[in-house]
Amino acid sequence: MVKLNKQDILKALKTITAPGEGENMVDSGAVTNIVTFADEVIVDITIKNPSLQAKKKTEVEILQTIHREVYEKAKIKVNVKVDAPAQTAVNEIKGKPIPGIQNIVAVASGKGGVGKSTVTANLAVTLAKMGFKVGVLDADIYGPSIPIMFDVASERPLSVNVDGKSKMKPIENHGVKVLSIGFFTKPDQAVIWRGPMAAKALNQMIFDAAWGELDFLLIDLPPGTGDIHLSIMQALPITGSVVVSTPQNVALADAKKGVAMFQQENINVPVLGIVENMAYFTPEELPENKYYIFGKEGAKYLAEDLSVPFLGEVPIVQSIREAGDLGRPAALQTATPIEKAFEAITREMVQQLVHRNEALPATEAIKITTMAGCSAVKKK
Repeated sequence: MVKLNKQDILKALKTITAPGEGENMVDSGAVTNIVTFADEVIVDITIKNPSLQAKKKTEVEILQTIHREVYEKAKIKVNVKVDAPAQTAVNEIKGKPIPGIQNIVAVASGKGGVGKSTVTANLAVTLAKMGFKVGVLDADIYGPSIPIMFDVASERPLSVNVDGKSKMKPIENHGVKVLSIGFFTKPDQAVIWRGPMAAKALNQMIFDAAWGELDFLLIDLPPGTGDIHLSIMQALPITGSVVVSTPQNVALADAKKGVAMFQQENINVPVLGIVENMAYFTPEELPENKYYIFGKEGAKYLAEDLSVPFLGEVPIVQSIREAGDLGRPAALQTATPIEKAFEAITREMVQQLVHRNEALPATEAIKITTMAGCSAVKKK
């Protein structure tokens, strides 16, 4: 009776390359165990390629090689185990800071239509009026409105050479640098993209842009708490966030979710505060009257309940809407109640940011992975 030898089996398997490896099955560690008994042999092998084709090919190669090199009538059993690494999510953005940008502030809202982009635009021009270097990234891929609010909807970014690399030059108006997906689409064109496409577009606007030296980069996020938000926080170490809400309960419920997203343990982006937009209405003919159309001080109470700063309130004023439609944010108007309101909110935001930078370490970008069909978020 023929008695198979383990060393002969190992020698034969050294002639086979493990799938996805640059060396043979034995030296790569793919062969984990060999058991021989008379003319029978059991081979345990671990491969990293999870495909059925790779498993079948490995089994066939082992059978053929042992029959050819050791004993043609050997009874062989091959146990193939797959040890594939965790697959990263389908997202091209990589977390890293942008050289020259000191603070990155995400402006978010749980609910659409609460004036998040209006607040972003007015914060930006107020910061610029204070002497800061400011940029705005319009990350609302599916509903970009920042180009209209800065009167640059018809502009197109030019290509500039920076250190031998071609970069997009942001459009500048009112002392603020702006980039938006709106610059690359037609006014009547709907952006119908899945997450990976949107992430790729954001990646280009973030890292392929010549932002230069900025004290603040404000990111106008889309409504909700979804894929774009995770992509941005995966892409960049966000210094802090601002949540915008109106006073009514429907908006406050979603704003609460927005705050909870940033405060999630594995995201942990400091919330600089909440802004209450459309707080009250004062008729021009009755300047002493305040009508709380959407409820009174709802966002202020929410900030107290969540133990986050309340940055201030913005009343309902027709000129804010008109200024946004004309591409000249209302905070640019001098000696008006709106200018004073946004100045107060901006100063409070800057104060909270200074306190955050003194008290807390730099925020890390998050890492998003997908395992067994379930997504997980963790710090890098």
